Amino acid sequence: MNLLPLTHADVNLITELLPPGWDTALPSISFYTTSDFCFPMKLTVGNIIVGTGTAIIHNDVAWLAHIIVHPDHRNQGIGQAITKALIEIANTKCCTTIYLLATELGEPVYKKVGFETEAEYLFFKSERPVQSADQDEHILPYSNDYLDQIAILDQQVSGEDRMFHLKEHLTDGFVFVIDDHLEGYYLPTLGDGLIIAATTAAGLSLMKFRLATKDFAVFPADNKSAEALLRQYPFTEVRRQKRMRLGINRHWEPSMIYNRIGGNLG
Repeated sequence: MNLLPLTHADVNLITELLPPGWDTALPSISFYTTSDFCFPMKLTVGNIIVGTGTAIIHNDVAWLAHIIVHPDHRNQGIGQAITKALIEIANTKCCTTIYLLATELGEPVYKKVGFETEAEYLFFKSERPVQSADQDEHILPYSNDYLDQIAILDQQVSGEDRMFHLKEHLTDGFVFVIDDHLEGYYLPTLGDGLIIAATTAAGLSLMKFRLATKDFAVFPADNKSAEALLRQYPFTEVRRQKRMRLGINRHWEPSMIYNRIGGNLG
């Protein structure tokens, strides 16, 4: 077995690794191979790629993403070897906290290398988008007037400095504003559509706005207001997923996350 960097030329060679329904992961994995803050790895047996995973570095925080092992090569220590290699990359980049979202298959592997569960994410699905009322008058298209307020709120909620991710998606975003004070924001083009809000009113209003065009939602179980809203609608909880941490415990506010980015960024 050999552990090597995954290159852009490898992306089309890993389709057989992907579990059912993971076809949408390919654009993300391709993105990792061309981004200087991402460190994708592959594990090969002979000339065949049997596993892959990526470390994404946000200053002193890392996220491990898309750790995948071919079904024919599971239970052979490959997932653990990839995870340890990604942890080593994060350590060399001086990351003091490492996060990931664990699938049911992956959770036992991550526990063995020291990860602990920090929170659960709830996944809700509906057969159709919610038929909402008129858009809340406090929801406005993003403008640069709110850049600094978004940066402050995002760091308060996530515990990370990740504005370099958000900036690429702000122009397509929306803000919830009362008297020029930002209470929340929604970035439709960032992953699953990130929603963060400092108030329940802002969070629920932005959720309803998003659900007018989306038939799913994912958020931390700590956000009881978001859960209560979804259970009022024709939505069903379909699964849960563990958010796991290795390293120092950082302050973050899961109850203020009304929709996540994705499994690769929380």
